[in-house]
Amino acid sequence: MKKQVTVALAGLGSRGKDTYAPAAKLFPDRMKIVAIADIDPAKVKEVADAYDVPDESCFTSAEEMISQPKLADVMFITTQDQQHVGQAIKAMEKGYDLLMEKPISPDLNECREIIRVAKKLNRTVVICHVLRYTPFYQEVKRILKSGKIGEVVSVMGIENVGYWHQAHSFVRGNWRNSNTTSPMILQKCCHDLDLLLWLTGKTCKSVTSFGNTYLFKEENAPEGAALRCTGGCKAKGNCPFDAEKIYLTNKKTGILEGNTGWPLDVLALHPDENSIRKAIEEGPYGRCVYYCDNNVVDHQVVNMEMTDGSTISFTMCGFTEDNSRYTKFMGTKGQIIADMGANLIKVTPFGKEEEVIDVSKLAEDFSGHAGGDHRLVSAFLNLVSGECEADDTITSVECSVESHYIALAAEKSRVNGGKVVALAEMREQQ
Repeated sequence: MKKQVTVALAGLGSRGKDTYAPAAKLFPDRMKIVAIADIDPAKVKEVADAYDVPDESCFTSAEEMISQPKLADVMFITTQDQQHVGQAIKAMEKGYDLLMEKPISPDLNECREIIRVAKKLNRTVVICHVLRYTPFYQEVKRILKSGKIGEVVSVMGIENVGYWHQAHSFVRGNWRNSNTTSPMILQKCCHDLDLLLWLTGKTCKSVTSFGNTYLFKEENAPEGAALRCTGGCKAKGNCPFDAEKIYLTNKKTGILEGNTGWPLDVLALHPDENSIRKAIEEGPYGRCVYYCDNNVVDHQVVNMEMTDGSTISFTMCGFTEDNSRYTKFMGTKGQIIADMGANLIKVTPFGKEEEVIDVSKLAEDFSGHAGGDHRLVSAFLNLVSGECEADDTITSVECSVESHYIALAAEKSRVNGGKVVALAEMREQQ
């Protein structure tokens, strides 16, 4: 019988409350939430009731919870980006192993420090790069390892952020300003950079990058635009970023279309028409996208030279209809086109017939980041309970930090006009 791992959950935002906590009901014999912390008392009460967490194990902040004697086997840290490392180090000192939401930190010295402390204290720290655990990318990894396309020489990848997701998270939302969170290439795309390293098995030598905030700034506001979408805006008829369109009437995201999950559950604990209208009228998600305090990019391209002479190009763009990823791997014996949005992988060895793999037929559960969320938690529970050894899928903090080096090198290059940045400089910088 597998050991039940007890969990202290720090942070009850969308990831903590709605992604990782439900694993306790999915794997009840393997995971039990015994302590929780958040600054929102309504969220604390709801999670406490749902998972039978006693009042004395409910806390008003992660810091308050960490200050107590050790309460659980492990801690899940799902707070805001710049809080992660300080909380993680104190938690490790209390004896916790950690599952920590990405990114580790926008500060290179903090990234190095958490590695140092984890090694010193012999703690397990796994970073939530959930896409590694998806059936889709597990299959891509299998094909690449098989050698069907030979050695990978060049890779072209794109993350289609989606126009409404860009507006929701990176213009109006929590990750809009790098001064309080992280550069977008780190916060959003360390997933992708980690994937590219893991899938190819390569190491980055140098980076160049270009990008900017092309659209979402005051000088681009259309004539008649108001400060809020509900403030008598005369431009809303032709504005795809109108908050009422995104949160009320959009087929994928609107409450009037029967949607109640993300992103609506960010606006209200229990989304309904009244609570969403109130949030749009009074909260940050009703602001005009041209009059927000955002500074992160809305598009960026990253070019990577790898140590073996191969190259990888990656594009992140907020101006897309779909919210998906597409990657083309070009090898010495063939190519792979991996279209995550369509759940299709096309493998074409040179001079041979194309093989099309429908990943939807390879698994049943594709919920939560294409099936990655629950598989990540399961792998972490197996690791900390001693059920299995770490394999190359497990995103240890040492593995994860390589994606952070690339992202922060890309940001350094971007703000310096595309200057070439050597990764050795990022790894060694103090």
